[in-house]
Amino acid sequence: MVERKKSTQLFGTDGIRGKANHYPMTGEIAFEVGRAAAYVLKKKNGRNKILIGKDTRLSGYMLESALTSGICSMGTNVVLVGPMPTPGIAFVTRSLRVDAGVVISASHNPYDDNGIKFFSSDGFKLPDSTEHEIEKAMFTETLKNIRPEGAGIGKAYRVDDASGRYIEYVKSTFPKGRTLEGMKVVIDCSNGSAYKITPFVLTELGADVIAIHSKPDGININANCGAMHPEAIQKAVQEYKADIGIAHDGDADRTIICDEQGEIVDGDKIMAICALDMKKDGRLNNDTVVRQAARTKSVDDLPWSKRHDFQSILNNSFGLGIERRCGLIQYEYRCVF
Repeated sequence: MVERKKSTQLFGTDGIRGKANHYPMTGEIAFEVGRAAAYVLKKKNGRNKILIGKDTRLSGYMLESALTSGICSMGTNVVLVGPMPTPGIAFVTRSLRVDAGVVISASHNPYDDNGIKFFSSDGFKLPDSTEHEIEKAMFTETLKNIRPEGAGIGKAYRVDDASGRYIEYVKSTFPKGRTLEGMKVVIDCSNGSAYKITPFVLTELGADVIAIHSKPDGININANCGAMHPEAIQKAVQEYKADIGIAHDGDADRTIICDEQGEIVDGDKIMAICALDMKKDGRLNNDTVVRQAARTKSVDDLPWSKRHDFQSILNNSFGLGIERRCGLIQYEYRCVF
């Protein structure tokens, strides 16, 4: 059982977050989260496989090892896929038919932060109720005497083609018969989890790709680069005379785009471009777009999660959703990050 702090609530609107090696983002807590998650998820569906992916933060090694140890100690196997974009981890969770997926990342935050976020087997975020069950298992005596032995202990193994699966999936969403040949594209990878995948995909589709901030060292993720520092991609587009600039954040679940002049194309414009194109092709379900409402200073502390917008999209079969920093959710791909 985890030692009680002021609160037994670990999960926020986007998983568990904190300064690495400080409560709650410690190896000890990660181990207990792994044990509790393995117990709760196995209790629900009787299967025993959880996938773990991460971004490029130094502390990812520590948390990955601790989570793996906790999960295996409960008799559940672990599938390791290494650094991948958060949407990619959601995809391979579904593709590999595991029982749950875990992302170790603090998204756009500095390298010394980190986080743990779960996906269910269908690639969507775990319901609040399931997260509460995991917390309950951690802060009660539930797991005290559950100790599989011998062949009952889980094992961990690495899947080397996970990124390849996601790359092929992303390419398959690009319209057949179209190509990016003749386009020069600058990608700011934010020294994060998309540092290989995005340049590779765009190159495969025919673009002339220039990748910047694509050499992660564990501590340079989001450091004066990427979606949180768009001035870098704006400058690079003008310097290389590119047709478009794309900047990710650390886990590549959001994107900032600028045009050939280095001007930022904001989320509303991207939403309009996508919606009009989808409507023209008959792909905009219910001819509806879900947009995150603008918030004033007085409500900035209210919880908001892409999970809730995505649930609205699913429940109503709406065609497209977008958040302020260009996180796109398309109903036809049914994947949330």
